[in-house]
Amino acid sequence: GDVVSTVKSPKLAGHRLLICQPVDLDARTPKSPSFLAVDSLRSAGVSDLVLCIREGSGARLIFQDEQIPVEAVIVGIVDDLEVVPD
Repeated sequence: GDVVSTVKSPKLAGHRLLICQPVDLDARTPKSPSFLAVDSLRSAGVSDLVLCIREGSGARLIFQDEQIPVEAVIVGIVDDLEVVPD
């Protein structure tokens, strides 16, 4: 889903914030609490399976800005997924 904020850091101007839900890869069912992520691709949408970086320093490297208040960023949209059993 989308998040709308009345007060936003100027560093995030023009960036979309999306609610992301970690899923179990086998069943694609919710696995842990949801979190907010900045959509660096500007193309992720509802029900897309995405790849996120959830570590502040790595996320800030995507934007090449050490001052941007980001902890999670969407870095890819997964087209296809094959889970190989152990």
